[in-house]
Amino acid sequence: MAAAKKIDKHSMLVRTLSGAGLFVLILGLYLSGQWTWFALTAAVSLLGLFEFYRLYGIEKKPVGIAGFLAYAAFYVLTAFGRFDLYMHVFLIFFLVLAGVYVLRFEKTEAEEVLAAFFGFFYVLVMLSFMYRVRIMPDGQYLVILIFLGSWICDTFAYFTGVLFGKHKMAPVLSPKKSVEGAVGGLLGAALFGVIYGLIIGSRLTSVGDPALAFGVTSFLAAVVSMAGDLLASAFKRVKGVKDYSRLIPGHGGILDRFDSIITVAPMIFIAAGFFVK
Repeated sequence: MAAAKKIDKHSMLVRTLSGAGLFVLILGLYLSGQWTWFALTAAVSLLGLFEFYRLYGIEKKPVGIAGFLAYAAFYVLTAFGRFDLYMHVFLIFFLVLAGVYVLRFEKTEAEEVLAAFFGFFYVLVMLSFMYRVRIMPDGQYLVILIFLGSWICDTFAYFTGVLFGKHKMAPVLSPKKSVEGAVGGLLGAALFGVIYGLIIGSRLTSVGDPALAFGVTSFLAAVVSMAGDLLASAFKRVKGVKDYSRLIPGHGGILDRFDSIITVAPMIFIAAGFFVK
Protein backbone atom coordinates (compact mmCIF):
# COMPACT_ATOMS: atom_id res chain seq x y z
CA MET A 1 0.00 0.00 0.00
CA ALA A 2 2.85 2.38 0.89
CA ALA A 3 4.54 1.67 -2.43
CA ALA A 4 1.32 2.42 -4.28
CA LYS A 5 1.03 5.77 -2.48
CA LYS A 6 4.61 6.67 -3.44
CA ILE A 7 3.87 5.89 -7.05
CA ASP A 8 0.74 7.99 -6.91
CA LYS A 9 2.64 10.92 -5.38
CA HIS A 10 5.36 10.67 -8.02
CA SER A 11 2.80 10.49 -10.81
CA MET A 12 0.95 13.47 -9.41
CA LEU A 13 4.21 15.46 -9.19
CA VAL A 14 5.12 14.66 -12.80
CA ARG A 15 1.60 15.51 -13.94
CA THR A 16 1.61 18.78 -12.01
CA LEU A 17 5.02 19.91 -13.24
CA SER A 18 4.35 19.06 -16.88
CA GLY A 19 0.92 20.67 -16.63
CA ALA A 20 2.49 23.82 -15.20
CA GLY A 21 5.06 23.85 -17.99
CA LEU A 22 2.34 23.46 -20.61
CA PHE A 23 0.37 26.28 -18.99
CA VAL A 24 3.38 28.61 -19.07
CA LEU A 25 4.00 27.77 -22.74
CA ILE A 26 0.39 28.40 -23.71
CA LEU A 27 0.28 31.60 -21.65
CA GLY A 28 3.43 32.87 -23.35
CA LEU A 29 2.02 32.19 -26.81
CA TYR A 30 -1.28 33.78 -25.81
CA LEU A 31 0.44 36.97 -24.64
CA SER A 32 2.60 37.08 -27.77
CA GLY A 33 -0.36 37.89 -30.00
CA GLN A 34 -2.72 36.60 -32.65
CA TRP A 35 -0.23 34.91 -34.95
CA THR A 36 1.58 32.96 -32.27
CA TRP A 37 -1.84 31.78 -31.13
CA PHE A 38 -2.56 30.74 -34.70
CA ALA A 39 0.73 28.82 -34.74
CA LEU A 40 -0.20 27.07 -31.49
CA THR A 41 -3.63 26.14 -32.84
CA ALA A 42 -2.16 24.81 -36.08
CA ALA A 43 0.54 22.82 -34.25
CA VAL A 44 -1.88 21.29 -31.74
CA SER A 45 -4.23 20.37 -34.59
CA LEU A 46 -1.46 18.69 -36.58
CA LEU A 47 -0.15 16.70 -33.62
CA GLY A 48 -3.68 15.73 -32.61
CA LEU A 49 -4.53 14.63 -36.14
CA PHE A 50 -1.37 12.53 -36.27
CA GLU A 51 -2.24 10.85 -32.96
CA PHE A 52 -5.77 10.10 -34.10
CA TYR A 53 -4.60 8.71 -37.44
CA ARG A 54 -1.95 6.60 -35.71
CA LEU A 55 -4.64 5.18 -33.41
CA TYR A 56 -6.26 3.74 -36.55
CA GLY A 57 -2.95 2.91 -38.25
CA ILE A 58 -3.46 5.24 -41.22
CA GLU A 59 -0.85 7.95 -40.58
CA LYS A 60 1.35 6.60 -43.42
CA LYS A 61 -1.38 5.29 -45.69
CA PRO A 62 -2.87 7.18 -48.67
CA VAL A 63 -6.03 8.14 -46.76
CA GLY A 64 -3.91 9.55 -43.94
CA ILE A 65 -1.61 11.44 -46.30
CA ALA A 66 -4.70 12.91 -47.94
CA GLY A 67 -5.81 14.05 -44.48
CA PHE A 68 -2.51 15.84 -43.85
CA LEU A 69 -2.73 17.57 -47.23
CA ALA A 70 -6.27 18.65 -46.38
CA TYR A 71 -4.90 19.95 -43.07
CA ALA A 72 -2.39 22.13 -44.93
CA ALA A 73 -5.06 23.54 -47.26
CA PHE A 74 -7.43 24.16 -44.34
CA TYR A 75 -4.92 26.16 -42.32
CA VAL A 76 -3.71 28.18 -45.30
CA LEU A 77 -7.31 29.31 -45.79
CA THR A 78 -7.61 29.96 -42.05
CA ALA A 79 -4.47 32.12 -42.05
CA PHE A 80 -5.94 34.29 -44.81
CA GLY A 81 -9.38 34.39 -43.21
CA ARG A 82 -11.03 32.62 -46.15
CA PHE A 83 -13.52 30.71 -44.04
CA ASP A 84 -15.95 30.87 -46.96
CA LEU A 85 -13.78 28.35 -48.84
CA TYR A 86 -13.81 25.69 -46.14
CA MET A 87 -16.52 23.72 -47.91
CA HIS A 88 -14.28 23.40 -50.96
CA VAL A 89 -11.64 21.65 -48.83
CA PHE A 90 -14.24 19.36 -47.28
CA LEU A 91 -15.69 18.32 -50.63
CA ILE A 92 -12.32 17.81 -52.32
CA PHE A 93 -11.07 15.79 -49.35
CA PHE A 94 -14.19 13.63 -49.45
CA LEU A 95 -13.78 13.01 -53.19
CA VAL A 96 -10.10 12.13 -52.76
CA LEU A 97 -10.92 9.64 -50.01
CA ALA A 98 -13.68 8.14 -52.14
CA GLY A 99 -11.24 7.80 -55.04
CA VAL A 100 -8.59 6.15 -52.86
CA TYR A 101 -11.13 3.72 -51.46
CA VAL A 102 -12.37 2.72 -54.91
CA LEU A 103 -8.94 2.46 -56.55
CA ARG A 104 -7.37 0.66 -53.58
CA PHE A 105 -10.44 -1.29 -52.51
CA GLU A 106 -8.54 -4.50 -51.72
CA LYS A 107 -5.92 -2.67 -49.64
CA THR A 108 -8.10 -0.09 -47.88
CA GLU A 109 -10.58 -0.84 -45.11
CA ALA A 110 -13.80 1.14 -44.85
CA GLU A 111 -12.89 1.97 -41.24
CA GLU A 112 -9.70 3.64 -42.45
CA VAL A 113 -11.58 5.94 -44.81
CA LEU A 114 -14.15 6.81 -42.15
CA ALA A 115 -11.41 7.44 -39.57
CA ALA A 116 -9.56 9.74 -41.98
CA PHE A 117 -12.67 11.82 -42.68
CA PHE A 118 -13.98 11.85 -39.12
CA GLY A 119 -10.56 12.63 -37.66
CA PHE A 120 -10.27 15.64 -39.95
CA PHE A 121 -13.45 17.12 -38.50
CA TYR A 122 -13.13 15.83 -34.94
CA VAL A 123 -9.58 17.03 -34.38
CA LEU A 124 -8.65 19.61 -36.96
CA VAL A 125 -11.86 21.54 -37.59
CA MET A 126 -12.98 21.50 -33.96
CA LEU A 127 -9.62 22.66 -32.60
CA SER A 128 -9.44 25.44 -35.19
CA PHE A 129 -12.05 27.29 -33.16
CA MET A 130 -9.31 28.08 -30.66
CA TYR A 131 -8.14 30.56 -33.27
CA ARG A 132 -11.60 31.50 -34.54
CA VAL A 133 -12.58 32.62 -31.02
CA ARG A 134 -9.30 34.54 -30.67
CA ILE A 135 -10.07 36.78 -33.67
CA MET A 136 -13.63 37.61 -32.60
CA PRO A 137 -14.43 41.03 -31.03
CA ASP A 138 -12.82 40.91 -27.56
CA GLY A 139 -11.42 37.55 -28.64
CA GLN A 140 -8.24 37.98 -26.59
CA TYR A 141 -10.49 37.71 -23.52
CA LEU A 142 -13.08 35.28 -24.85
CA VAL A 143 -10.49 32.64 -25.71
CA ILE A 144 -9.73 32.27 -21.98
CA LEU A 145 -13.24 30.84 -21.57
CA ILE A 146 -12.15 27.78 -23.55
CA PHE A 147 -9.70 26.87 -20.81
CA LEU A 148 -11.98 27.88 -17.96
CA GLY A 149 -14.61 25.51 -19.32
CA SER A 150 -12.20 22.64 -19.85
CA TRP A 151 -9.06 22.66 -17.71
CA ILE A 152 -10.62 24.44 -14.71
CA CYS A 153 -13.48 21.94 -14.89
CA ASP A 154 -10.97 19.06 -15.03
CA THR A 155 -9.06 20.41 -12.03
CA PHE A 156 -12.13 20.90 -9.83
CA ALA A 157 -13.58 17.58 -10.93
CA TYR A 158 -10.35 15.77 -10.09
CA PHE A 159 -9.93 17.14 -6.57
CA THR A 160 -13.65 16.97 -5.77
CA GLY A 161 -13.68 13.39 -6.95
CA VAL A 162 -10.65 12.48 -4.87
CA LEU A 163 -12.16 14.02 -1.73
CA PHE A 164 -15.83 13.16 -2.09
CA GLY A 165 -16.25 10.80 -5.06
CA LYS A 166 -18.39 7.75 -4.33
CA HIS A 167 -20.66 7.25 -7.34
CA LYS A 168 -19.08 6.29 -10.67
CA MET A 169 -20.16 8.45 -13.60
CA ALA A 170 -18.94 6.32 -16.51
CA PRO A 171 -17.31 3.18 -15.06
CA VAL A 172 -16.58 1.59 -18.43
CA LEU A 173 -15.13 4.58 -20.27
CA SER A 174 -13.46 6.35 -17.35
CA PRO A 175 -13.52 4.39 -14.05
CA LYS A 176 -11.95 7.20 -11.98
CA LYS A 177 -14.62 9.80 -12.81
CA SER A 178 -17.38 10.28 -10.27
CA VAL A 179 -20.72 12.07 -10.18
CA GLU A 180 -19.46 14.15 -7.26
CA GLY A 181 -16.39 15.13 -9.26
CA ALA A 182 -18.57 16.15 -12.20
CA VAL A 183 -20.67 18.39 -9.99
CA GLY A 184 -17.52 19.95 -8.56
CA GLY A 185 -16.17 20.54 -12.06
CA LEU A 186 -19.39 22.22 -13.24
CA LEU A 187 -19.63 24.50 -10.21
CA GLY A 188 -15.91 25.32 -10.25
CA ALA A 189 -15.96 26.29 -13.93
CA ALA A 190 -19.08 28.44 -13.44
CA LEU A 191 -17.54 30.15 -10.40
CA PHE A 192 -14.32 30.96 -12.21
CA GLY A 193 -16.35 32.19 -15.18
CA VAL A 194 -18.19 34.68 -12.97
CA ILE A 195 -14.97 35.80 -11.28
CA TYR A 196 -13.24 36.20 -14.63
CA GLY A 197 -16.15 38.28 -15.95
CA LEU A 198 -16.00 40.56 -12.89
CA ILE A 199 -12.24 41.02 -13.25
CA ILE A 200 -12.03 41.89 -16.95
CA GLY A 201 -15.57 43.20 -17.52
CA SER A 202 -14.45 46.84 -17.73
CA ARG A 203 -12.05 46.00 -20.56
CA LEU A 204 -14.69 44.44 -22.79
CA THR A 205 -16.30 46.45 -25.56
CA SER A 206 -18.75 43.96 -27.00
CA VAL A 207 -20.07 41.92 -24.05
CA GLY A 208 -22.94 43.03 -21.85
CA ASP A 209 -23.09 41.73 -18.24
CA PRO A 210 -19.87 39.67 -18.59
CA ALA A 211 -20.14 38.04 -15.15
CA LEU A 212 -23.48 36.44 -16.01
CA ALA A 213 -22.51 35.68 -19.62
CA PHE A 214 -19.19 34.10 -18.68
CA GLY A 215 -20.61 32.19 -15.71
CA VAL A 216 -23.36 30.58 -17.79
CA THR A 217 -21.04 29.95 -20.72
CA SER A 218 -18.38 28.36 -18.50
CA PHE A 219 -20.99 26.10 -16.93
CA LEU A 220 -22.23 24.94 -20.35
CA ALA A 221 -18.66 24.59 -21.56
CA ALA A 222 -17.91 22.36 -18.58
CA VAL A 223 -20.81 20.07 -19.57
CA VAL A 224 -19.46 19.84 -23.12
CA SER A 225 -15.96 19.41 -21.72
CA MET A 226 -16.89 16.23 -19.86
CA ALA A 227 -18.64 14.88 -22.94
CA GLY A 228 -15.51 15.53 -25.00
CA ASP A 229 -13.34 13.83 -22.42
CA LEU A 230 -15.50 10.71 -22.44
CA LEU A 231 -15.65 10.69 -26.24
CA ALA A 232 -11.86 10.69 -26.50
CA SER A 233 -11.75 7.91 -23.91
CA ALA A 234 -14.22 5.88 -25.95
CA PHE A 235 -11.93 5.89 -28.98
CA LYS A 236 -9.01 4.70 -26.86
CA ARG A 237 -11.15 2.07 -25.16
CA VAL A 238 -12.18 0.57 -28.50
CA LYS A 239 -8.56 0.41 -29.62
CA GLY A 240 -7.30 -0.87 -26.27
CA VAL A 241 -4.77 1.88 -25.56
CA LYS A 242 -4.27 3.96 -22.41
CA ASP A 243 -2.91 7.18 -23.95
CA TYR A 244 -2.77 8.62 -27.45
CA SER A 245 0.98 9.16 -27.04
CA ARG A 246 3.63 10.00 -24.41
CA LEU A 247 4.29 13.52 -25.64
CA ILE A 248 3.28 15.24 -22.37
CA PRO A 249 4.66 13.48 -19.24
CA GLY A 250 1.91 12.53 -16.83
CA HIS A 251 -0.82 13.49 -19.27
CA GLY A 252 -0.25 11.42 -22.41
CA GLY A 253 -0.64 12.91 -25.85
CA ILE A 254 -2.12 16.06 -27.30
CA LEU A 255 -5.53 14.41 -27.52
CA ASP A 256 -5.30 13.30 -23.90
CA ARG A 257 -4.72 16.88 -22.75
CA PHE A 258 -6.86 18.71 -25.34
CA ASP A 259 -9.69 16.17 -25.53
CA SER A 260 -12.15 18.47 -23.77
CA ILE A 261 -10.95 21.57 -25.62
CA ILE A 262 -11.88 19.85 -28.88
CA THR A 263 -15.54 20.14 -27.95
CA VAL A 264 -15.37 23.28 -25.81
CA ALA A 265 -13.72 25.57 -28.39
CA PRO A 266 -16.57 25.42 -30.94
CA MET A 267 -19.11 25.64 -28.12
CA ILE A 268 -17.56 28.94 -26.92
CA PHE A 269 -17.60 30.21 -30.51
CA ILE A 270 -21.32 29.45 -30.78
CA ALA A 271 -22.15 30.87 -27.35
CA ALA A 272 -20.21 34.06 -28.06
CA GLY A 273 -22.47 34.65 -31.04
CA PHE A 274 -25.32 35.18 -28.56
CA PHE A 275 -23.68 37.49 -26.03
CA VAL A 276 -21.24 39.44 -28.21
CA LYS A 277 -22.86 42.62 -29.49
